[in-house]
Amino acid sequence: MIALVDCNNFFVSCERVFRPALEKQPVVVLSNNDGCVISRSNEAKALGILMGEPEFKRRDFFRENAVHVFSSNYALYGDFSNRVMQILEHLFPRVEVYSIDEAFVDLRGIDPQEAHRRCVEARARILQWTGIPVSVGIAPTKVLAKLANRHTKKVPEAKGVLLLHGEAEIRATLEQTPVADVWGIGRRVGKRLQADGIHTAWDFRCASERYVQRKYSVVRLRLLRELAGRSCLDLQDAAGMKQNICTSRSFGKRLTALADIKEATANFAALCAEKLRAQGCVARVVHVYLETSRTETQHAPYAGSRTYILPIPQNDTPTLIRIALQGIEEIFRDGLRYKRSGVTISDFILQNQVQGDLFETGNRIRLQEAMQAMDRINKRYGGDLVKTAVQGNISFAEPSAEEKTTRGWMLRRDFLSPAYTTRSRDIFRLKAH
Repeated sequence: MIALVDCNNFFVSCERVFRPALEKQPVVVLSNNDGCVISRSNEAKALGILMGEPEFKRRDFFRENAVHVFSSNYALYGDFSNRVMQILEHLFPRVEVYSIDEAFVDLRGIDPQEAHRRCVEARARILQWTGIPVSVGIAPTKVLAKLANRHTKKVPEAKGVLLLHGEAEIRATLEQTPVADVWGIGRRVGKRLQADGIHTAWDFRCASERYVQRKYSVVRLRLLRELAGRSCLDLQDAAGMKQNICTSRSFGKRLTALADIKEATANFAALCAEKLRAQGCVARVVHVYLETSRTETQHAPYAGSRTYILPIPQNDTPTLIRIALQGIEEIFRDGLRYKRSGVTISDFILQNQVQGDLFETGNRIRLQEAMQAMDRINKRYGGDLVKTAVQGNISFAEPSAEEKTTRGWMLRRDFLSPAYTTRSRDIFRLKAH
């Protein structure tokens, strides 16, 4: 058996932990730059608020219906995610972290009823220790576990933990599931399947394997077999090594000054370098780009980019920043209003496999030691406490209100909640009388 643990309305649930008055209230969380709705409470869903709706179009509706609106607080959400995953890893021998709010749990070799009991216990512990409600779907395969999790919301008597076991029970669930809702199918492929007379997950399971492989690829064939109870998608103990890393943001407002754009891009490059070191790799290729809005009216839309191939792959922050800023200087055009910049690094190899230069001095080794020290300090004390001067004297991860107003490239987050668990000045304080 395999279980999928999914945090309910995760971003909203995180906002509610330190604000219990928000329980039973309509709450939404917005995307970067307060653009669109990306998380909704059940009460917000009941009001007809849809995922992806632009905030500016619903602003009056939110005010009239007393909807609580929050900007994305990634520091808070990331910390809660880590806490939930640590609890799961303590309770179960193998856990695959699938996303910030989802994880698969290995229950193979455990009796289905015992697996259900353990998941009920895990759900209660996560709620008690973190305040985050979760739903758990248990089934013989990952795809069926995903469906079981989806149906927990439709089966109140399951109380958040649904065991999908037995041919009759699995068939009933598949017959109620539109084929486009199957994990890995999606709307586009779902329309093609419907045109071929396959409307439900049960129809797809009953289709010819040869037909599915010939017309819809071996990937969909594996999904069919998973629906039939044959495990084809094994759990991964850890996420595989990324093949490229990209950090990009839309600026909080249109930028015209080169200095502001360079400061933003330096922070993006630094974040790429930190992620690269975390997986023990170095990069050979650095790509940087800068663009205006496609709807720009004062000038024709502009997008410039540069790609650099390093003679020796690197992962240190100063080198990647220097290359990124060189690219920005080359593609910057005066007089334009820029919307976004970004840095992408690729062509990775493991750090211990780098072939050095015959005439290289000891600078690279000393720089690696400096990066290790910087990463240790930042990991221990949080945020970007130690960084390069060109990144500016601000907190990229958790900027203050003053920093956001003085740096136009910072994300617009007008409804940002405090970083209760990761910033000392925001720690929740209680007074005993």
